[in-house]
Amino acid sequence: MAAFDFDESLLVELTEAHGVPGYEDAVREIVRREFEGRVDRVRSDAMGNLVGTIEGAETPAYEVVVAAHMDEIGFMVRHVDDDGFLKLDALGGWDPEVLRSQRVRVHADGEDLLGVIGSIPPHSGGSDDEEREVGDVDVDLGLPADAVEERVSVGDRVSTVQTTEVLGECINGKALDNRVSVFALCELAERLDDPAVTVHLAATVQEEVGLRGAEAIGVDLAPDLALNLDTTVANDVPETEKDEHVTHLGDGAGIKFKDSSVIPNRKVVDRLRAVAAAEDVPVQHEVLPAGGTDTAGFQRSSGATPVGALSVPTRYLHTTTESVHGDDVAAVVDLAAAFLESETGDHDYTL
Repeated sequence: MAAFDFDESLLVELTEAHGVPGYEDAVREIVRREFEGRVDRVRSDAMGNLVGTIEGAETPAYEVVVAAHMDEIGFMVRHVDDDGFLKLDALGGWDPEVLRSQRVRVHADGEDLLGVIGSIPPHSGGSDDEEREVGDVDVDLGLPADAVEERVSVGDRVSTVQTTEVLGECINGKALDNRVSVFALCELAERLDDPAVTVHLAATVQEEVGLRGAEAIGVDLAPDLALNLDTTVANDVPETEKDEHVTHLGDGAGIKFKDSSVIPNRKVVDRLRAVAAAEDVPVQHEVLPAGGTDTAGFQRSSGATPVGALSVPTRYLHTTTESVHGDDVAAVVDLAAAFLESETGDHDYTL
């Protein structure tokens, strides 16, 4: 088993918890537990965002938000048919091709039910996934139709079921997007010691359905600076061309230069690069052609806010078998901590 520079047990707990957009309760309680005693105060809001605040020792009026979203892609029940099979509505971006033969958990009132998204066996011609959408798949609960009708309701949320395992030098499982960054927030709560400025560690909600939690909390906190932590694409696998890799597992933290939702403040980007060089933290430049992050949610929600972003390179994003490299996770935590510890509130991010 690989020896990581961190205790992966908390990361395993976070990834194996269930928390689709709008229903991040189980994840929020883990983060609340980890924040207690490590930050000056903890509070949540009506959307479910959770914020742990560490008061600034020297310039408390200058406020920095460090954010990571808690939600994972999932589903909601939209129909129960006469035979007891469930139809789903997607919460976040799924490729229907990866859903065949997946176990799921239906979070019904008062109880959870295990189910499976089945597949037609090859003996019968197999399942045709061409032009198939998430709404076309069926969940089989292994129960009579009347029992399903009694126990499941339209609107019940559905998440995938997967264990998290060490895979060589990597950690593999569901919801590493973005529980690996939530893990980083918890590590920062432990490591930050009397920062000069006030730091809000924000575990946000509903990122996968439109950056909604970040936009709301950006208004409520109105920070002077925001740093977002999230995953990014690592397409460094045989079936993709080198110019499509975006990042590579094991090469260090990704410093975001752009995604489809944001172009971070270039002075923040430059300072992240300078801190990485000074602290000897391995980094790589991230230019993501498609996909958005909470970084954009903070950039304009309370006026023009300087933003930056660090990314954990991740293979097989938005599947149930996402993979991150232990060294990259450690690099993101190290760089975020060094960046925050060296923030005095005196840096001019005006362009």
